[in-house]
Amino acid sequence: MKRLSPFHPLVLTLALAMPDARLTAGPGQGILAVHPADPAPNLPPAAVVEQVLRTNPGIKAVDSQIPVAKANRSQLEAGDYEWTLLLGGQQRRVSPDIGPSDRFQEWNGDLQRQVRLPGKAELDTQLGDLGVHQAETRRDDTEHEAQRNLLKCWFTWLKEGAAVNQWEAEVALLKKHAKAVARRHELGDAAQLERVQGDAALARAEAQLAQAQGRRDTAAEDLRRRYPGLPLEEQKTIANPPPLAEDQDEWVRAIVQRSHEVGLAQGDIHESRVKVERARSDRYPDPTFGLHMASERDGEENIIGAYVIVNLPGGGRRAKADAALAEALSANEREAATLQKVTAEAASLYQAARAARLSWQSASQAATRLGQAAGMTARAYQLGEGNLTDLLTARRGANDAQLSARLSQLEALEYSYRLRLDAHRIWDFDRDHPQPKNHDPIP
Repeated sequence: MKRLSPFHPLVLTLALAMPDARLTAGPGQGILAVHPADPAPNLPPAAVVEQVLRTNPGIKAVDSQIPVAKANRSQLEAGDYEWTLLLGGQQRRVSPDIGPSDRFQEWNGDLQRQVRLPGKAELDTQLGDLGVHQAETRRDDTEHEAQRNLLKCWFTWLKEGAAVNQWEAEVALLKKHAKAVARRHELGDAAQLERVQGDAALARAEAQLAQAQGRRDTAAEDLRRRYPGLPLEEQKTIANPPPLAEDQDEWVRAIVQRSHEVGLAQGDIHESRVKVERARSDRYPDPTFGLHMASERDGEENIIGAYVIVNLPGGGRRAKADAALAEALSANEREAATLQKVTAEAASLYQAARAARLSWQSASQAATRLGQAAGMTARAYQLGEGNLTDLLTARRGANDAQLSARLSQLEALEYSYRLRLDAHRIWDFDRDHPQPKNHDPIP
């Protein structure tokens, strides 16, 4: 097949229709080619994204709960066991059978403290650690959701910008057509109807351009408001969506392993199991040790003693342990449901990314073919072998196909990045958190 010159009318027509494409004439290459060098092209730099998210109010609000969890951990480690001081005073009056009565000033005091039985303090410490870990995981989950939303808003802006570029190119091309038809009409080589048709097609394209500009500006303003400081630089080229090198099972496994949602559900299981152990240990009440001192008969008698207070366990403690066990079993079911949900969403995302790439490839081929047809129709019209109606119809079909191909390309690229984002292969800002101690299944 003969290779077209870069200055062939067909090539020039396509270049005008798609000004952002890079023209190449190398063997084995199509007319459009993009050579991305950035491992994550068309995305804002990771360092910029991290800085923008660091000031996000939603993330800061959840981040502020971490000191609360740490304070709760300190409270659990210290426990509610404090010294108690009881002081009392009294007056004793002794009335003998004969003679005046005697009066004596007396006082008494108790100093007591409840003591945790062995093992309970360790369980309380574990509960505190788990609470901090859950707060940190919740913070990472909030940040990940913000990343998802940023990615969605970013590609909405890119798509609207691509639509603006496409309609700008179409308006420029139709202006040339309208100018040529007007000139031919002045020379008597074109009917008035053709001039009206050309002007109408141009007005339609200008209206579509104005609408696309409005949507682009709205998307840009939404990004600026939601993520202040994010640079909105126009993308000169759009990268080709990369093929999915791994199969579905590998992607699903990677996403589930790094899922904060699953991590929170598993953390709930660990926490509920420790609570079961703690509730069971509370069936054995903590003793209270006390010291008693008293002075009677104006100091004639001085008393000092020690005592132990032990509550007799009842049905309330047993019911508390049963409730903790039921909550732990419920946490197991919630974890299974969460795992099922995340797995299904990951598989659906993989299939959507795969389908989007295939759709882009088909749309790209259709755009190329319709662009060729529009170029040929334009050439025929220039040679007087066609009419303007056929040219405008072909031009409209080519423009719609080219716009569809651009949007399909961005859609496939967005799905590819969303898959990588959920697998934590881009924008991975998670902090290293110590993993809580695992606990055996509850018998």
